[in-house]
Amino acid sequence: MKSKYPIVLVHGIALKDFKFFRCFGGIEKKLKKEGYAVYNAKVDGFGSIENNAEQLKDFVNGVLAESGAEKVNLVAHSKGGLDSKYMISKLGMENSVASLTTLCTPHKGSQVATKIYGLPNPLKKFIAFWVNLWYRIFGDKHPDALTVCRQLQSVKDVEEETFGFSGKVYCQSYSAVLKRSRDDFLMGIPLIFSRRWEKDGSDGLVSVGASKFGEYKGHVSEDSISHSEITGFSASKKKREKVYAFYLKLCEDLSERGF
Repeated sequence: MKSKYPIVLVHGIALKDFKFFRCFGGIEKKLKKEGYAVYNAKVDGFGSIENNAEQLKDFVNGVLAESGAEKVNLVAHSKGGLDSKYMISKLGMENSVASLTTLCTPHKGSQVATKIYGLPNPLKKFIAFWVNLWYRIFGDKHPDALTVCRQLQSVKDVEEETFGFSGKVYCQSYSAVLKRSRDDFLMGIPLIFSRRWEKDGSDGLVSVGASKFGEYKGHVSEDSISHSEITGFSASKKKREKVYAFYLKLCEDLSERGF
């Protein structure tokens, strides 16, 4: 194992492993090929932060038991970073996590989620009903789309001290910027609205400012990369290779730090 501790990939909302679909695409395979012990966390696609944190705790404890390691390195995308922070700070897992790396996580919320949550209640409940129904089919145990949307609303400020684990867990974060709507058809639509509502660059759903937590390392790539492409999903072959290279560099850096 190249790194001292196993790597646990934690997905955000919507994307999740289902049958032959892998939420982190070929990233897991690439890292394993390079000698890293890698696990894809099994949590709900539309579960609340509290719900997913409990599921993540069970998963991490399973990884620790299987691998014999004392800790894990969490690499979390989007809401997965919020689930991870809650698990560490509220569920007594600060001694089981060596590092937390968040990728395009809305630490200060998302204006897109804020606007959606501002829709009329009947419309919100109608949309949430169908999202929850589909994600139960996809294997979610406790989907709760309405709560997730509420929890992802923008907030003015987030004090890292609130989470109380900065001294025990190495924390770092990365952002991404989708420069043009045509660069990603899927995220290009929310990008149009995000540009109107956010003060700085956005990956289509999460602004650069909202992504900052712990030691902020900048963008995943200087290229135009969307919120979903950072997991390899819907990315072109050229972009996927750059995304793979980023994850390899990230894991190499964690290993060099003794994690």
